[in-house]
Amino acid sequence: MTLQAPGIRIDGASLRFGPLAVFDQLDLTVEGGRWTCLLGPSGVGKTSLLRLVAGLPAEGASVAGSVRADDGGGLQDRIAYMAQRDLLMPWASVLDNVLIGPRLRGALKGAARKTYRARAMELLDRVGLADRANAMPSELSGGMRQRTALARTLLEDRPIVLMDEPFSALDALSRYRLQDLAVELLGGRTVLLITHDPLEALRVADRVEVLFGTPARLAQPAITPTGPAPRATDGAEIVRLHQALLNRLAGGQAHPIPGREAAE
Repeated sequence: MTLQAPGIRIDGASLRFGPLAVFDQLDLTVEGGRWTCLLGPSGVGKTSLLRLVAGLPAEGASVAGSVRADDGGGLQDRIAYMAQRDLLMPWASVLDNVLIGPRLRGALKGAARKTYRARAMELLDRVGLADRANAMPSELSGGMRQRTALARTLLEDRPIVLMDEPFSALDALSRYRLQDLAVELLGGRTVLLITHDPLEALRVADRVEVLFGTPARLAQPAITPTGPAPRATDGAEIVRLHQALLNRLAGGQAHPIPGREAAE
C-alpha cells in the first residue's frame, strides 16, 4: 500500500512545568516521507517533544504553539508510536501482541479479523518471526521482542511513525540489523526517531537535528547525510560527521558541523 506521508510542522512550541521551560518558541520541520533523527543529552526534552507531536503531553505541563501536518490535515489517527521498551503483554502470544491495536479498537470482528491476522502473519514473516507467532514474550530474546514491537507498529499502517530510542537496549549486532529492517519496512513513511547514538542517526536519517540547552533549542544547521540509508559507518563522510556530532552534543553551538564543502 502506498501511503501519503505528510510532513510535520512544529511552530512556536513551548512546554513548561511551572516556572521551568523545557523548550520555548521551538520551530521544527519534519519532512514528509523521510527520516528525521533527534539527538540531545538526557533530560533536554526529546521525549517531551515526541509526545507533544503524538498529542500526549506530560500531565501537568503547560503547552503552547502549533503542531500540524503540512498537508492541511490533522495528525490524529495518522501516527504510530514505537517506544524504547517493547511493552509486550506478557500473557499474550507474539501474534496477539501484534494484533493488540485493532483488538483494543474492537476491530477484530468478522471478515476484518481474518484480514488483520493475515497481515500480522505477513509482517511477522518480514521480521523473521513467523515461526514464533504462538510463542510467549518470555520465550523471546531482546531483539525478537523489539522485532515483534516493530511488526505491531507496522500493522497500524500509519503514514507517520514516532520512535523513542526503540533499539537502545539491544546488543550492537541486533541493533544494527533492526536499523536495517526498520529502514526497509518504514520506507516512504514520515519517521521521527529519538536516539542517543550519533552513528545510529547518521546510518538511518535523511536529516539529523540536535536539541540542547535550557530551554532547549535546535543547533544550526541540521545535518543531511548523503546517500541512501542504511549507510555504512566507516565511510569518510560518516566518520567526519560522527566526530562533529559528538562535539556538538558536548558543546552545543560552540561546535558547528562542517559542511561537505569544508571536507573536500
